[in-house]
Amino acid sequence: MESNKNSRRQFIKKTSSLALAAYLPSLYASAYDKMNAPFPFGTERGKPLDACATGEWWNWKGDEQMSRFMQKRPRSRVIAYAVYTHDRGVLKMTTQLFPLYPNEPDTVTLELKQKGKWKKVAKEKIVYPGWSAHFRIEKWDDTAEVPYRVSLGKQATFEGTIRPDPIGRDEIKIATMSCNSFRDETVEERQEYIRNLKFHDPDILFFAGDQSYVHQYHTYGILLFGVQFAEIMKDRPTIMIPDDHDVGQGNFWGAGGGVADSPAGDTGGYYYPPEYVKMVERCQTWHLPDAYDPTPIQQGIGVYYTNLKIGGVDFAIIEDRKFKSGPNGNIPKMGPRPDHIVDPSYDRKAVDLPGLELLGERQIKFLREWGQDWQGAEMKVVLSQTAFCGAVHLHGTMENRLLADLDCNGWPQTGRNNALREIRRCLATHLCGDQHLSVIVKHGIDTYRDGPMSFTNPALVNTVYGRWWWPLDEKAGGGPKIDGPLPWTGDYEDGLGNKITMYAYANPAPKDAKELRDNRNARADGYGLVRFNKKTRMITLECWPRFADATQGSGGQFAGWPRTFAMAENDGRTVAGYLPTLKFVSENPVVQVIDETTGELLYTERIQGKEYRPRVFGDGSFTIKAGKDKPENLVGIRIEKGDGTLEVKI
Repeated sequence: MESNKNSRRQFIKKTSSLALAAYLPSLYASAYDKMNAPFPFGTERGKPLDACATGEWWNWKGDEQMSRFMQKRPRSRVIAYAVYTHDRGVLKMTTQLFPLYPNEPDTVTLELKQKGKWKKVAKEKIVYPGWSAHFRIEKWDDTAEVPYRVSLGKQATFEGTIRPDPIGRDEIKIATMSCNSFRDETVEERQEYIRNLKFHDPDILFFAGDQSYVHQYHTYGILLFGVQFAEIMKDRPTIMIPDDHDVGQGNFWGAGGGVADSPAGDTGGYYYPPEYVKMVERCQTWHLPDAYDPTPIQQGIGVYYTNLKIGGVDFAIIEDRKFKSGPNGNIPKMGPRPDHIVDPSYDRKAVDLPGLELLGERQIKFLREWGQDWQGAEMKVVLSQTAFCGAVHLHGTMENRLLADLDCNGWPQTGRNNALREIRRCLATHLCGDQHLSVIVKHGIDTYRDGPMSFTNPALVNTVYGRWWWPLDEKAGGGPKIDGPLPWTGDYEDGLGNKITMYAYANPAPKDAKELRDNRNARADGYGLVRFNKKTRMITLECWPRFADATQGSGGQFAGWPRTFAMAENDGRTVAGYLPTLKFVSENPVVQVIDETTGELLYTERIQGKEYRPRVFGDGSFTIKAGKDKPENLVGIRIEKGDGTLEVKI
């Protein structure tokens, strides 16, 4: 306590008495007064974590760029941004602040504008470390547009708009982004993105990870990201999930919350202390809908996997790295690193061993149950950090060819296939980031093209680690030809033996690291925009280069985009026949088909209209269930494949 008093005395000497007097009543009730330690995450692992935002942060003499950014912020603008979601009658919002001085208020007030007047609805303490405040409003009416304002006393305010749920519109748009490197010529600006995104006016934003690349200084990283994107985030729901660099690691295999032995993370687990990880997840994910199963993992680290419905499109948000096994010590080393395979003759089964996890049992259970619950949903989407395949050949430079990178979700292969089966069962589209290379891939599980469609967005800033899709033989893949301007499309195996069909890829043009940094129009950074048409059940994937001007017309996308496909294509299994036609009393019920022979749940989907003829993929007997929003009612048992009509009252 004495050290805190000394810090206050030093601060008072540096501050005019008149300015300080205005805050004296709250001096001893501030967030700073409640600090447990100057460096709450310790200093035993190198430099103090988050040192530019903890303790006497204003005296920190570290990186000049960080210091200048944290300390130059006008005190009337210390609220950096706000993000929110609302679903199932609950509004959740996170307000992110710059670090505060000891004499500044320690609470944030949320006001809503109702009938032209501001009304205070909540007041919350600022959480230290992390400098965030969190609001939860029950019984939220999602039918009206509501202006909001968050305030730090009379010192600072930040305003935005809470949008109504766009349930009445046929088309729902999501912008999908990731990999926001700070090594960029416009560190604090992303004006080209803001201009284009405002023009596209997406209903929801998805930041798939690596919002921060500064590892030991997450508060600085998330504030930098927030300043860059505050203008577009403040007026629409935002999904933000952390990835490896956000938690301070080069790569990340969570291993259920274990402890990693190096920042490389390849033994599995987290390298930095759990309190640091909790801060990262609190700042980035608290505003998401409540977790499906909030039971913490090892070290008391929480989980956030959940779902969010926007305008009748249901987004599952998964943590595809949190339970994943690490390669080091679990599989043979077949390259320069435990996670990099370069030996083309290796046995693919040698790395797909019993006991290895990808999503883990908890998230597979979540996807299974989410896929059968269609309340408020007409289409389904799965969001994750990274891709369920290795759709990259060249990593970092044109000379660094890897056969397989175990950082992707193509490994372990059994876990990959189990996840894709759950995604396929509800005809969901998969969206992700992380890979720095944008691709459209149709997954194969048992055979080519029998799985769902997947879109990996490009890196927002691709100055550091370019990647390329570049088959060694420089030939097109097999199978039916993919229409489009790109030469290397079609059926391929990735380096792990997974079957994939490449539809489009956005390679950087430069062939060396210097050009990747210097030629901004050729490095293939950008963002994705996905349009879901509920009326036609068609999905359009767009991929926009960072420096394209979308306001000038529909052109300017990467070669190979846009691409439109039917929702039904997310289940590519060959149809062997059809069951009797079902006739329902009510419109658009949910129908489920189960194969009695194997017990396998084949699919669950919301149909359009009152008639439906279920498809099957082989001979046998089948159980059909149906219901308004869930398959709760048994329609028929042991219905043999064949013709006929079955009247159903649902």
